[in-house]
Amino acid sequence: MGSVTTKKHANGLEYVDIDTALCKARIFLQGAQIDFFQPVGQQPLLWVSEADDYQAGNGIRGGIPVCWPWFGMSDTPDWPQHGFARTRLWSLESVVMNNDAVDLRFTLAISDEDRLYWPHDTKVEMLFNLSDTLKVTLKNTNHADYPVSLTQALHTYFPIADIQQLKARGFNDSQYIEFGQGPYTQPSDEVLFDRETDRVYTQLSPMQTLHTPNGVIEVGRENSHSAVLWNPWIEKSQRLSRFNADDYKTMVCLEAANVLEDKVTLAPGESHELITTIAWQK
Repeated sequence: MGSVTTKKHANGLEYVDIDTALCKARIFLQGAQIDFFQPVGQQPLLWVSEADDYQAGNGIRGGIPVCWPWFGMSDTPDWPQHGFARTRLWSLESVVMNNDAVDLRFTLAISDEDRLYWPHDTKVEMLFNLSDTLKVTLKNTNHADYPVSLTQALHTYFPIADIQQLKARGFNDSQYIEFGQGPYTQPSDEVLFDRETDRVYTQLSPMQTLHTPNGVIEVGRENSHSAVLWNPWIEKSQRLSRFNADDYKTMVCLEAANVLEDKVTLAPGESHELITTIAWQK
């Protein structure tokens, strides 16, 4: 059946350790952030910078940080980039084991301090289904008596061994904005990397693949027509916190998102689930 136990990192952060016949994983209560997932007999599917020191108050530079309830910079000066959910403590509400698969549910209570940013009566949950595939769901429910809008992303870091050998595929017939310019039409199904890449895609099909020296990673999305493709390359890597200067060579981010015209607007009583599914291609 496996085990699900709560442990503490050397730097003090609490996490949930998952060890089953199908996978090993680790999810931190801070940010409800998974930083490790490895199907049995295969390579890990998530990347974390060795420069990250797992300090309270900092989102981990790797795994899947949660961008909520806004993606990118807020319209209000000095508000935190990518929202506040990734640096707050979430609560583990339930663990359900079904054969060798595990389901975990986390919720975030909005503090009085954070109601400055988010005064709406909504419920936000992170749901993890762990087997030989990783399925992550960011669920929003509107309990207010008026519509509520938000943007969000599951900011997934992937290990790709060599950025110059990476081929990202599944981008046909999409458009993207990059560095505030565009929209541009994607010229082909395939994206190669030889410079800083920071693209916000729209009208994107629900499945992409990352062709790496270690195999092909399948990245699926549900209830999302937008995604972010990011590699900081050389110059920006030198400015990033908790990130080594050469880390850009071994990672890429491909993020399930609801951004731009794909933002979420919830009617009273309505729920929405942003889902990403990640697996090694068989």
